[in-house]
Amino acid sequence: MPLTDAAIRAAKPGPSPFKISDGGGLHLLVQTGGTKLWRLAYRFAGKQKTLAMGVYPTIALAKAREGREKAKRLLADGIDPAAQKRRDKIAAKVSADATFRSIALEYIADRRHALTPLYADQILRRLEADIFPALGNRPIADIDAPELLETLRKVEKRGALEQAKRLRQTCGQIFRYAVVTSRAKHDPSAALKGALKPKGRQRHHKPMPRHDLPGFLRTIDDYYGEPRTGLALRLIVLTMVRTTELRAGRWEEFENLDGDEPLWRIPAERMKARFEHLVPLSRQAVAALNELRAMPGAKAEGFLFPSPSKQGCMSNNCMLYALYRLGYHGRATIHGFRGVASTLLNEAGFDDDWIEKQLAHDERDETRAAYNAAEYLAGRRSMLQWWADWLEQIKVTGRIVVLAREVAA
Repeated sequence: MPLTDAAIRAAKPGPSPFKISDGGGLHLLVQTGGTKLWRLAYRFAGKQKTLAMGVYPTIALAKAREGREKAKRLLADGIDPAAQKRRDKIAAKVSADATFRSIALEYIADRRHALTPLYADQILRRLEADIFPALGNRPIADIDAPELLETLRKVEKRGALEQAKRLRQTCGQIFRYAVVTSRAKHDPSAALKGALKPKGRQRHHKPMPRHDLPGFLRTIDDYYGEPRTGLALRLIVLTMVRTTELRAGRWEEFENLDGDEPLWRIPAERMKARFEHLVPLSRQAVAALNELRAMPGAKAEGFLFPSPSKQGCMSNNCMLYALYRLGYHGRATIHGFRGVASTLLNEAGFDDDWIEKQLAHDERDETRAAYNAAEYLAGRRSMLQWWADWLEQIKVTGRIVVLAREVAA
């Protein structure tokens, strides 16, 4: 006869444990101390087995019956309910241990071979600043779209719209990694497409007006701040490299600094396009490097611009803040110097391919990229020396005259 709640409550403990049945193998085991335990008796693979289903009244009668029906469905599919319960318990523990932080760190470590060290560290810093405080200790499988949106809204509120967008993309990559590694069921970031504020009209890196160049060049020669920062500004203008490529530069990347053809060989893992970049050095660039080498604390190996920071080198905004201190806030950006150089070198008649290669613009064809690196090196060396000499000239004269010239290919 099926059990009732009244019958269960009325069951009193005896001198030894006893069972009261609900049917279908489901029964209540009444212990001598009064504890009442749900059990399900069943047969699997020819053996009699018992499945523990919890304690009454924590597990009510109706819930116990649901468990019995679930067990029957598993048995019909050839699955042992006790074995499935153990698997579910392990999965729940794994899910609880699989926090967003632990999965994010695992994902970044797994991707480091495909990322530059600086970019990998940048991703981690963004997560540590804006995502981990709210979601880091949460089981990744429990995080839903509204919770992720609430976290990203805090980034939006401080005006960092592009940062919020990039964080959504990064979180999406982490969630998808969790899905394919069986730590999550879905990617909640996918539901946020279109939910974040648009960043509005794209603002390009502002180039310095050419009439400001002579005064700027004189200013950085007399830079009153940290001497290494002033030299970094000088080298950015002379080499046309990106900020990240310069600030993370290492002495072992330089060749023949005291010879006729000095060269900076930037490894592929530090380049945006993932190809090694060769930078021929002008006499003026070598002179700036020699000033760096002569500074206290300079080493034959290690960073050109060492710093006690976590990265070990100059921060990403160091040169930009130097520009601000020199009075160029809103008037120019560090990256904008590349645009200035490109425009002026084109006006001077230099080969487009030389200029594009010197700017390390993305070359999709790996074979062609390697060929061009060697093919254009001599031309780029003469171009950069012309550029350095021209900068010296306008710094002294204060007059900007770009004479169109023919350059042999």
